[in-house]
Amino acid sequence: MTFSDIAAILPQNAVTQIDDLPFPRVTSGKVREIFDLGDALLLSATDRLSAFDVVLPDGIPGKGAILTQMSNWWFAQTSGVIRNHLLPDQPGEFARRGIASRDLQLRSMVVRKLKPLTIECVVRGYLVGSGWSSYQKTGEVCGIKLPAGLRQADRLPEAIFTPTTKAPKGQHDEPINDAQGAATIGAALYEKVKATSLALYRFGHDRAKQAGMILADTKFEFGTDAGGNLFLIDEVLTPDSSRYWPAESYAPNQSPPSYDKQFVRDHLLAIKWDQKPPAPRLPAEVIARTREKYLAALKNLLG
Repeated sequence: MTFSDIAAILPQNAVTQIDDLPFPRVTSGKVREIFDLGDALLLSATDRLSAFDVVLPDGIPGKGAILTQMSNWWFAQTSGVIRNHLLPDQPGEFARRGIASRDLQLRSMVVRKLKPLTIECVVRGYLVGSGWSSYQKTGEVCGIKLPAGLRQADRLPEAIFTPTTKAPKGQHDEPINDAQGAATIGAALYEKVKATSLALYRFGHDRAKQAGMILADTKFEFGTDAGGNLFLIDEVLTPDSSRYWPAESYAPNQSPPSYDKQFVRDHLLAIKWDQKPPAPRLPAEVIARTREKYLAALKNLLG
């Protein structure tokens, strides 16, 4: 689908719950609902938004569809790097299973049943966020020693792999080193996941550059089938799992503006919310500006 096709049918009201489907619900995450289709899974992205690990009471209209369509685009782009969990004929899968709602189709994927790995695969190409905070204190990011004299938002000499645990809902992921990662999922699989994550980041960074954006960092998730084959799963290279900056305004020594929910985080910090439930309501302007950020990232990629 083109950007215009998607933008024209995005909902104007946030869809924060997906109910009344004739499929058993497997789990409900911060953003996604997963349903059992028998021989496959239905992953549906709501318009829910979380900040500081708390789901906010207000969603961002159309966000789930934007994330899903961006993931679909990236899954196609990266298919030469690694297989992904999408079943090949998505329109046919929707039709076969009686999923006729255009909105539900736009925000959903029909995917293979796979066993998710128990680590989150984070790749950082620039020194920002928690990585910058750590570097200022120790000269390291997740135990990886970096050259002295780097500035905030500087590009790293080479991208680094900084995996984390996959914490239960409501808890925080914790950084792990290579030895811990290898002990968690096995040394051979860990090395494959590390190499694949770095390859995906390099591919995404180069492709985003063509679209006028900088891919500063990102998180990948992987799963395996019964034969041990590795697949890219969940979402990929979206503004929820990645940090994108506009290339035209990029400069080090600052935290560049990003195409994601940073606008919401900044608002919540400004009103001094204690980052504990219940979260405050969001002003209409913050919701609208955040939607614009997500749409801008999609438009840059799809044209």
